[in-house]
Amino acid sequence: KKYLDFFCAVGTSILGYSNRKVNSSVMKNIKKGNMTSLNCPEEVYLAKKIIKHHPWSSMAKFTRGGGEANAVAIRIARANTERKNIAFCGYHGWHDWYLSANINSKNNLNQHLMPGINYDGIPKNLRNTSFPFPYNNFEYLSKLIVKKNIGIIKMEVSRNIKPEKKFLKNIRDICNKKKIILIFDECTSGYRENMGGIHLQYKIYPDIAIFGKSLGSGYAINSIIGKKAIMKKSENTFISSTFWGERIGYTAALASISEFERLKVFKKINKNGKNVKKIWLNLSKKYNIPLKIMGSDAIPSFEFVNNHLLNKTYLTQEMLKNKILATNLVYINIFHDQKNTIQYAKVLDKIFNDI
Repeated sequence: KKYLDFFCAVGTSILGYSNRKVNSSVMKNIKKGNMTSLNCPEEVYLAKKIIKHHPWSSMAKFTRGGGEANAVAIRIARANTERKNIAFCGYHGWHDWYLSANINSKNNLNQHLMPGINYDGIPKNLRNTSFPFPYNNFEYLSKLIVKKNIGIIKMEVSRNIKPEKKFLKNIRDICNKKKIILIFDECTSGYRENMGGIHLQYKIYPDIAIFGKSLGSGYAINSIIGKKAIMKKSENTFISSTFWGERIGYTAALASISEFERLKVFKKINKNGKNVKKIWLNLSKKYNIPLKIMGSDAIPSFEFVNNHLLNKTYLTQEMLKNKILATNLVYINIFHDQKNTIQYAKVLDKIFNDI
């Protein structure tokens, strides 16, 4: 069965599936030998490339998965401070430090893309070590910092909504003042709207940043970059993996970045995302179905103002019947152009008519 895909391997394939340039580069290096005893040179090349994109940073580490990258970033941050408690906002994976927030209240992660998550298997003594804060609510965060003796702030720069004026600046300022380690998790947002993290657009720079998903165009690679004084503390703790030395991910990322530049990927993605948002807006008006349209042009999403879960489920079900993988969120890639959204718009029109 063939499907028109609007979910794109959970956002990893912004170049579409099986990009020839990326695959060709990967295959060449597989033939040379993918796994060796010493670090592959591509690891160094990629570190230099990503640091060049982010001049505030000077060192890099790499992992294969996003949750793993988040855990590494937390370990490095905790190695830099006596205050181990974390304030976080957004989705940051599946590791103990994150899910422990639900020990105090099973609803703590509900507003961070993970409603109803069970914390079975998480040691109870991690209670009161990780605390959520609402996005764009600096007053709440500033009180939390004092009340919970916060030493680390970890957050997504932006997901469904844009930061309010001075929100990110106020966070950077309070981190400077209170010597708090600031981590930007850009596993989802990075290398999707611009060449690097979207924090570059706001000119607010963290102490550590994380990238993944689109970086390898479907191949497993995540990066953790940071300031030298902070990243050097990783030498004081044990962080390791057998397969961090394999060269597929590094090779794929280097080839992907070259393709991003050659194809003007970010320009195409933002244009395609605007087109998808326009489809939603037009159907909302046509059938008088109120929608809340959110997200960047690269990852647009919407919510039905009325009966959201029921309508979202029906939409997904009917899309599948019509050979389309789609829900209320779209990870845009370069092939979601006007030509390839005609089928999507036609099916969506019928669904809105049914609703």
